[in-house]
Amino acid sequence: MAEFTCRLKKYRQLKNLTQEQLAAQVGVRRETIMRLEKAQYNPSLKLAIDISRAVEAPIEELFVFD
Repeated sequence: MAEFTCRLKKYRQLKNLTQEQLAAQVGVRRETIMRLEKAQYNPSLKLAIDISRAVEAPIEELFVFD
């Protein structure tokens, strides 16, 4: 089974966004961002695209399945 790695925290911090700020931008709760950063949650395609746009990073850089 593929292993899920999330690099969201790095890119979020580069944009000087808190979890709460990012969550508000993409329309989810802060807990969702927290779970994504801990690789405990797989985002929907729409959420992945919204996050990618918010932090200005390619989806492939944010979410990795090895």
